[in-house]
Amino acid sequence: MRVQKSSKAQLVEAIMLFGSDGVAVEMLYPEFEAILDNMVNMPQYADEQVRAAYVLISPRLLVRSIVFFYLDFDEEGAVEPGWNLDLRHLAEKAGAGPDLGAGPIRLACRSQCAVPWYQMHLWDPELSPGKNHVNMVRDAVKQNNLRLVMDIEEDLVVTPGRLQVAQEDSWQNQEQVQEVLHKAQEREKEQRHQAAQLIKQQRLRIHTLEAQHTETLAKLRQQYELALAQRDRSEKQLMQQLGQYREQNDTLKLHLSEQSEKLREIRKDVQVRIQELNEREQQQVGLLRTQYENELQARIETLTAQHQEHLQAREDELATKHECLQQAVFEQERLQRTVKDLTAQTGEKILQRLNVAGINFVALHPGVGHINIPLSEIDVYLQNPICYAAKQCLVTEEHYREWLKHYESAACDALIETTDTLCCLPLERKSHPSQFVAGISNKCSRHRKLVKPVSSQE
Repeated sequence: MRVQKSSKAQLVEAIMLFGSDGVAVEMLYPEFEAILDNMVNMPQYADEQVRAAYVLISPRLLVRSIVFFYLDFDEEGAVEPGWNLDLRHLAEKAGAGPDLGAGPIRLACRSQCAVPWYQMHLWDPELSPGKNHVNMVRDAVKQNNLRLVMDIEEDLVVTPGRLQVAQEDSWQNQEQVQEVLHKAQEREKEQRHQAAQLIKQQRLRIHTLEAQHTETLAKLRQQYELALAQRDRSEKQLMQQLGQYREQNDTLKLHLSEQSEKLREIRKDVQVRIQELNEREQQQVGLLRTQYENELQARIETLTAQHQEHLQAREDELATKHECLQQAVFEQERLQRTVKDLTAQTGEKILQRLNVAGINFVALHPGVGHINIPLSEIDVYLQNPICYAAKQCLVTEEHYREWLKHYESAACDALIETTDTLCCLPLERKSHPSQFVAGISNKCSRHRKLVKPVSSQE
């Protein structure tokens, strides 16, 4: 029976970055450490937050642990300086996950995190059939894009409990066992050699980056010294300009004081002249005012005399027209009385003849229908037909007029204050004035509550 190696020593650490279609970038953990140390940048992920996974892979290319975490990049494609996540500790403390061929894996994500303060830096994978991030990791490991060396002898290792002893003639001899052990040692030596080569390459890259950094620092120091010298020269020029400006300022102050003294003298002279002009102006204004008042008084007297003459002529003309108008009024009244007497005599004769002939006078009004009007009530009817029809309906004239308005248009006549228009909501038509109630029959249910009902008797 072969002694089984430690599984922890055989696991390979890898980092996978996800894109929109699945796993986009795969790298070993040493390469990821180089990115964390800002030795290598990834410009394609500049100023982005990328979903990533830390994967532990067995020699048989089977997934043993997965940690789904976020990786933040700055504007230059380097990892944010504040990013600090212990992925190995999370993988060791992770809970059970799905079986990907080597038993249940250890899975750490946002909803299954053993360290609470790391939870905000993790994300939950999708497990739908069409887009399963766990299966994406499994398939990427099987494709072996990282070129991992598979341990084919891993299948030959068995535990003592599962060991079955064959017949003596089928036992392996000691030479075959030694050959297998020798191959395993050679494979382990080759892996150590590859790891040493990778470390040498990384050290060389570190030295190169340090040299570049030193050169860049020297250039920056030189640029700083040049900028400092330029600033000193600019400061000297500014000091010289400041001295010139001060001299100019002193000269301007002296000139300004001289100009102020001249201006003060000019102001005094102007004030004296203004005072003289004001006195002259007051004298001229007094003379003009006296002259204007005299002319105005003379013009007023002339216009008053002319107006009185016109007024007297107008009064005489109005008196004459008033006498003519009185005569015309007297003549009109006489003619109206004559025409009225003649009309009354003729109308009464005609009405008497119609009455003797048995002809009745009938009028049609809404609400009362046909009304037979006696000869003695013809004048009363003609003076106010609406009032006559209201009396026939046993209601007041005002009530009859309101009902008639409702009868002609059975709609709500309430005024809407917001739009200043009538409601005009259709209502039930009241066929007789006695059925009509003002404030109720002519209002809809909404405006009826706002109006106090008024009876027809009122």
